[in-house]
Amino acid sequence: MVCEALSLTIPFFTNLASKDAKLATNRYNLCRSTPRIRCSSSSAEGPVTADILENDYALTGTAYDFERGTISITRESLSSPKKVILVRHGLSTWNEEGRVQGSSNLSVLTEAGVKQAERCRHALAKMHFDKCFSSPISRAKTTAEVLWQGREEPLVFLDSLKEAHLFFLEGMKNVDAKVIYPKEYITWREDPANFYVNGVYPLRRLWATARDAWREILFTPGESFLVVTHKSIVRALICTALGLPPERFRSIDVNNGGMSTFVFNKRGEAMLKSLNLTAHMYSDHVYLS
Repeated sequence: MVCEALSLTIPFFTNLASKDAKLATNRYNLCRSTPRIRCSSSSAEGPVTADILENDYALTGTAYDFERGTISITRESLSSPKKVILVRHGLSTWNEEGRVQGSSNLSVLTEAGVKQAERCRHALAKMHFDKCFSSPISRAKTTAEVLWQGREEPLVFLDSLKEAHLFFLEGMKNVDAKVIYPKEYITWREDPANFYVNGVYPLRRLWATARDAWREILFTPGESFLVVTHKSIVRALICTALGLPPERFRSIDVNNGGMSTFVFNKRGEAMLKSLNLTAHMYSDHVYLS
């Protein structure tokens, strides 16, 4: 192996007055860091060592670690780093009809929704997962069953992955709910963190449920997991992992069949690697990692 040390200096003050140029030169010399790499190898199979300045990781354009990047969602150490892909269920009958779904089990996958689930299965065919977790509610359950076909491990259904319970709004068409319950409906749409019914705040409760779901998933043996669930709980999972409050609920959108990827270090800190990937919905795209 042959390695060279490379140093590059770029003048950026050639038009300054002499006094200012001298000051700028001194500051530049104090602040600059020189990339350096040292390699050694006695043979093709010999040991290789590298010494790279810590400050130079920025040159790669990639985060090399994310300690203290966010809060720990588990508050306890994990057995190993984890990777989790979140998938929203396929198009449902109530999606198509413009109804409020919530935790109702009456909305089922449409024919288009089944095809979306099949596209998800194709897109993830080359990826290994230790477990697949799903909401037990019909539209998510069916999506997971289609997506997980051909895999040996059984599906794991978690109540903590159920959608938010929206009381009397569930099953109503959005246009009707807006007319019949204008205050409640508008609060749900425009200020969901403060939407409440009989003293219950569904979104705040969903935040607590999302944290429970993360603990159930991340403390499961294995390193790579698939999670199939609903739009609101996906939003809550993303926000809680990143330390965002319920007020940020509508800052994130997720399409039917959309995929979002997290990695967690052993401290339980999350890094969002991708959000709402949908290339597979419009092509035969296959994800490799």
